[in-house]
Amino acid sequence: MCTAAVAAQAALAPVGAVAVPGPTGPGQRSVADLLTDLQKLYRQTEEATETYDTAAEQMARQRSEVARLDAGLARARLALHDSRGDAGRLAREQYQGSSGALSPYVRLLLARDPQRALDEGHVIGRLARERASTVGRLAGSEKRAADLAREARKALDTQLALAQRQQRARDDVRSRLHEVERLLASLTPEQLSALAAFERDGTAEAQRKLLASGALGDDRPPTEKGEEAVGYAVRQVGKPYQWGAAGPKAYDCSGLTSQAWQHAGTPIPRTSQQQWARLKRIPLNELRPGDLVVYFPKATHVALYLGDGMVVQAPRPGAQVKVSPVAVAPVLGAVRPDPGGKPLARYTPPKLPAGAPHGPDAAL
Repeated sequence: MCTAAVAAQAALAPVGAVAVPGPTGPGQRSVADLLTDLQKLYRQTEEATETYDTAAEQMARQRSEVARLDAGLARARLALHDSRGDAGRLAREQYQGSSGALSPYVRLLLARDPQRALDEGHVIGRLARERASTVGRLAGSEKRAADLAREARKALDTQLALAQRQQRARDDVRSRLHEVERLLASLTPEQLSALAAFERDGTAEAQRKLLASGALGDDRPPTEKGEEAVGYAVRQVGKPYQWGAAGPKAYDCSGLTSQAWQHAGTPIPRTSQQQWARLKRIPLNELRPGDLVVYFPKATHVALYLGDGMVVQAPRPGAQVKVSPVAVAPVLGAVRPDPGGKPLARYTPPKLPAGAPHGPDAAL
């Protein structure tokens, strides 16, 4: 982890470090404990969503591979059919011409016109080579068809395994969401309000500590593509979070960031874990608009840096795409989709929609 990320982690106070109200009544749990439980469930949901998104992406690639192999197998079987037809024709010609036929050598010895016999010998030799070539094509076609059939069966087995993995991940997400719904349904309006206020206060305190730590540097201008990615993300503000969604009507966290950069003409991996693993990592004090901020030890959440210590994110189920402080969750680090891009000489941040920073970060 980079030095700036370590400083950011130290600046982000855990829930228990913020002054919290006591239990709401006899035998009831504190707001801090309730929020801790909710945040744990949301993290588990995001982890399950990451697994689902990864399986979905692998499934899409596998479907393409199966389609490619199926098309190749169809062509190989057609070639095999043609080769077998050619081999059958040659077999019939050989059978029909074998009775009473003289060898080319004997015909050359008995010929009145040796030159003509030699010419006929060349023709016969060419036909023999064609026959050998046909037999070779037949053997090659049979091997190619058999190899492709094995590859196609293996690819289909892989697709079926991925489908089962995707279904398990989908069921896991739904199970986690049901747990969240049950917990929220058990709370009173007063508890829900207290949770929302407590989380806002905790985020504000974490943001204050992060900025005071110096982990964030002065804003740098984005590249042209970074500007386009930011503009796209801002235009999605207000659209609902939906796990597994990548627009245009709803997004999960990495669905938003991947589509923002796809729109800018720079495809990046689909999931936050892949984005963290494959994109170039940068210190937080070198952030520029369009870079991605990755959260939690397992890289299960991601947001797009807007500038001025803020990000655009699809927070979690029940919430909407919004603008949030960069310290909205424990920061793991940052990555850059276009490390070779040239920063703009001039940059004007996009105008934010009304209420963009004011929506709840939590689904409360």
